[in-house]
Amino acid sequence: MKRKAEHILDFRGTITPISLLKALQVLREMETGETMEILGCHPDTLPDLLRVLPTSSCELMTMEGDDAGQTLYRIKLKKKRDSWP
Repeated sequence: MKRKAEHILDFRGTITPISLLKALQVLREMETGETMEILGCHPDTLPDLLRVLPTSSCELMTMEGDDAGQTLYRIKLKKKRDSWP
């Protein structure tokens, strides 16, 4: 059984810069070992998000697209450590 994420962010309908800032804010506030699930549909958000998140602080656990070939995505990240670069 999959464990539900402690933090769920739904970025559908938001603009990319706002989404990126919110994801970084939540990651900073998370405890080590907590997970964040992000839902989105804007095609630029996912690559930009993966570019700005510090890889030393989080681990990509899953990344899924929808079955219909649309731009909806779901990613799950786990915070690896508390210190921020």
